[in-house]
Amino acid sequence: MMAIRRSMLFIPGNHPGMLQNGGVFGADSVILDLEDAVAPTEKDAARRLVGMALKNADYGDSEKVVRINPLDCDGAVDIAAIVPCAPDAILLPKVQNAAELREAAALIASAEVAGQKPVKIIALIETPRGLANALEIAEADPRVVALAFGAEDYTAGLGAVRSKEGGEILTARALLINAAAAAGIDAIDTPFTDANDDAGLAEDAGLARRIGFKGKLAINPRQVDVIHEAFNPSEKEIDWAERVVFAIEQAQAQGSGVIAVDGKMVDAPIVNRAKRTLEMARMLGLKKEDGQ
Repeated sequence: MMAIRRSMLFIPGNHPGMLQNGGVFGADSVILDLEDAVAPTEKDAARRLVGMALKNADYGDSEKVVRINPLDCDGAVDIAAIVPCAPDAILLPKVQNAAELREAAALIASAEVAGQKPVKIIALIETPRGLANALEIAEADPRVVALAFGAEDYTAGLGAVRSKEGGEILTARALLINAAAAAGIDAIDTPFTDANDDAGLAEDAGLARRIGFKGKLAINPRQVDVIHEAFNPSEKEIDWAERVVFAIEQAQAQGSGVIAVDGKMVDAPIVNRAKRTLEMARMLGLKKEDGQ
C-alpha cells in the first residue's frame, strides 16, 4: 500500500499541549520537533516529552515522525532516547552525504527493541552539498522513504534572497524531485513560511504538486487543509484515471497492444500514473472500492 504524505506538520517538542493533541489537526504526518523548535537548554526535557507523547498520545492515522538534531549535535542522543518509543520515522536534518545517512541508519538499528517495527528515515536536504548528493543519500539505506527539502537553510547556504515566488529555489526543487523519483521514494516540499497567507500557500502547494512533489511540510495547523486541497486528486483526474485503466483492461481482454484515451496514445508510465491516482483516491475516500 502506498504511503500518503500530503501534509507533514511540525509540532514543537517542548509544547506538551500540542504534543498531546497533535492528532486533531488531520495531518498525514506529524513531526515532533527536537531541533529548530527547541532551545538548547530545553533539549533534554523535550526528549522526555516527545517520548511520552509517542507512547501515550493518540495521533489517529497520522504517521508519527520525529525530527532529531544533526548527528554532530546530539542526534545520536536523540536516536537512543526516541527510537525505543516506536516512532514511525526519523526526520534526519541537514544530511550532507550517504555516509551520514548510513551512520544514522546504524544508530537506529541498534536502538530498536526486539519485535519493533523498523523505523523509517526521511532525509531533510538543506544544503548545497546535500542537494548535490541527493541521489546517493536517497539510495544509501532501505529505510529511506522520502527526501524533504528545507529551502530556508539551503538559500542561506547559496547566499540567495528568499522570496514568496520561489524562483530562487525552482532548480533545487527539480533536482530533489528527480533524485527522489530515481530512487523510487517520495519528495516532500519545503514549508510555506507565511502561515497567514492561505492564497499564497495554495499557489505554492499547487506548483509543488504539478512539478512532482508528493507532499509539503507545514509549520502551522491551519495550513493542513489548504495543502490537502492542493494534493488531492481532482474529480477530473479521477475520471481520467478510470478511463485509462478501463482502456487498458479492454485492450488486454481483446489482445490489443494499442491503447488510446481522448485521442492520445497511452503507454505504461501513463497507465501506472493512472493506477496510482485511483489508489490514492480510494485511500482518501474520494472513490469507492470497485463493486461498491
